[in-house]
Amino acid sequence: MKLRPLGGHIIVEPQERETKTASGIYLPDAGEKRQGQGVVIAVGPGKLEKGDRQPIEVNIGDIVVFKQYAPDEVKLENKTYLIVSVDDITAVIE
Repeated sequence: MKLRPLGGHIIVEPQERETKTASGIYLPDAGEKRQGQGVVIAVGPGKLEKGDRQPIEVNIGDIVVFKQYAPDEVKLENKTYLIVSVDDITAVIE
């Protein structure tokens, strides 16, 4: 089975957040708003606005940063994927 994003959505495979810094300090998670990040595995065709498709600025394989509470979680074949709107992508890590 495959996931195919529609419109201005992308499918992201989430990456684990760092819980410890390089110097050994553990980062708390409670009550802290942190951005999510993951690897893009599929890209939709783009939003349809006034009859034209708007291009999506991310590509398959990009590592993106997105708003923490934005994505919808989907489990498929024992793997977790996130469906994220392009509007909720805040950066690409290069």
